[in-house]
Amino acid sequence: MDRGNCSSVTEFIFLGITNDPGMKVTVFTMFLVIYLTNFITNLGMIIIIRMDSQLHTPMYFFLSHLSFCDLCYSTAIGPKMLVDIFAKNKSIPIIGCALQFLIVCMFADSECLLLAVMAFDRYKAISNPLLYTVNMSSTVCSLLTAAAYVVGMADALIHTTLTFHLCFCGSNEINHFFCDLPPLYLLSCSDTHVNELALFTFFGFIELSSISGVLISYCYIILSVLKIHSAEGRLKAFSTCTSHLIAVAIFQGTMLFMYFRPSSAYSLDQDKMTSLFYTLVIPMLNPLIYSLRNKDVKEALEKLKTKRWF
Repeated sequence: MDRGNCSSVTEFIFLGITNDPGMKVTVFTMFLVIYLTNFITNLGMIIIIRMDSQLHTPMYFFLSHLSFCDLCYSTAIGPKMLVDIFAKNKSIPIIGCALQFLIVCMFADSECLLLAVMAFDRYKAISNPLLYTVNMSSTVCSLLTAAAYVVGMADALIHTTLTFHLCFCGSNEINHFFCDLPPLYLLSCSDTHVNELALFTFFGFIELSSISGVLISYCYIILSVLKIHSAEGRLKAFSTCTSHLIAVAIFQGTMLFMYFRPSSAYSLDQDKMTSLFYTLVIPMLNPLIYSLRNKDVKEALEKLKTKRWF
């Protein structure tokens, strides 16, 4: 479509989570608690890992970046969503919409890849513990993390550029609480087949690579664990992977359902609920999953409390 025929859309208006006045206080309170828990636990995880020298290992290095990704994309959405629950004007400038989506897409993609990197890290730790620190040196860890961020940024730039070059010539009301691709595609009067193909191709590649990396790593982990003769040794080896497997299953399962279900099964209300889960609830769950099942993190937290009291 000729972009000259498009109306000049300068802002979008969110319809938000609910318009029911009786539900607003309940919804606001619930998601304020979720967001604050999310913010405090992820920031706390980063601080604890940075301050405790015993946690300066590859696994916790990746975990701190996982918390950083959770913190970034949930903060790009949470405060604006909470304000909009009671706001009369729920608008966002088109530049702000593009920036919000860019941040969410970049850090969500980076988290996908970091989860795969963490699976590779667990394989190296279990298969050859004597050479673990050599194989996973600080340089290797930094390069793997940087690669995750670069790929995430590249994918986010592709989708942001393609999406905000679409023609929006009708309503500017987004039936959502943040700028996401499916509701934006519904507003466009341009042909979105190229955008949908790009989403399936590029984000699909990231998802497939991440899931394949996790599955391959855990196949090798299982083979390595089976070589351990003692039952106690096997249990200890598997226990180090439990938290990661839970995090992978929750995050990847939600993302697959969100972006790769048939278009005939698409529902805006269902989409909003799923989006709330992966943008606010999962980032809150990740540090809880890792800290509640992790002896080292608990000990580091206790030491930090003792120092503060002293």
